[in-house]
Amino acid sequence: MTLREIGRGAPVLAFDVGGTDIKSGLFDADGTALGMRRTPTPPLGSEPATTLIDELARLSGELRAQHPDVVPAAGGFVVPGIVDAAAGIGVFASNLGWRDAPLRALAAERLQLPIALDHDVRSASWAEHELGGARAHDDVVVLIIGTGIAGAILIGGVPYTAGGYAGEIGHAPISEGPPRGEALLCTCGAYGCLETVASAGAIARRYAAETGATPDGAREVIALAGAGDAVAARIWDEALDALSLALAQLTAVLGPQAIVIGGGLSRAGDALFDEVRTRLAGRLSFHRMPQIVPAQLGDDAGLLGAALHARELS
Repeated sequence: MTLREIGRGAPVLAFDVGGTDIKSGLFDADGTALGMRRTPTPPLGSEPATTLIDELARLSGELRAQHPDVVPAAGGFVVPGIVDAAAGIGVFASNLGWRDAPLRALAAERLQLPIALDHDVRSASWAEHELGGARAHDDVVVLIIGTGIAGAILIGGVPYTAGGYAGEIGHAPISEGPPRGEALLCTCGAYGCLETVASAGAIARRYAAETGATPDGAREVIALAGAGDAVAARIWDEALDALSLALAQLTAVLGPQAIVIGGGLSRAGDALFDEVRTRLAGRLSFHRMPQIVPAQLGDDAGLLGAALHARELS
């Protein structure tokens, strides 16, 4: 992982918990990340919240032992799913297995530190606002487009959370009926969600289903579209149309100054950003056209956001 800095302030511990791995680091008083690492998320078993906090305590112990001169004043960690950050509750996480788990209280007791808890993408969005692609704006929508589509909203420079339920842009319905007979049943159980058409995972899956080929992710499908593959071109065109429709709706409702796009699909570069800008502009009339900009912090954003939130407690 690329080492990054968050500026001067109190030393803090930070953790970014995912279903596959956990990113962790100790940030010193200069804001430099020490001992940044990525370790597998252990099987969480029948007591997922307790098991996770035990793992964070183990990682904390390793980081403190390696850097005994850096004494953290607080800790921050971020998790996926529905998160009520104000209450410190992991409301629901299908891939990690908890429901209404008092994550912040468990971590504070185990690590013996003040603890900040937040949603992973919302925290990454906060880091983009403070350090990355959204620095110049206070009214911002952030989309992370990869296997699925996750989102976060900042209004007046403050994350809008709605108790953890805001920002589920990937699960906004954009289709009433399946194009060309395709089933658009989402993993969430709903039908026609944005991420069933416009996520990197969906683009690759749809191409494989129609051709029998196994593309090396969405970027290969996009390259095939540019080379004249008719199936790839149609799938990519439908993804861009769905994404521009969703962004037009967000623009009409929220009036964001900027929409920041990160995740694996953002690596498509101009093939994504130029097309989205053009198609979004074509859907708008009197609305303020938001700037469409790439995220800048990459995979480190969630961890940096966790550290920034921990700093707020120190």
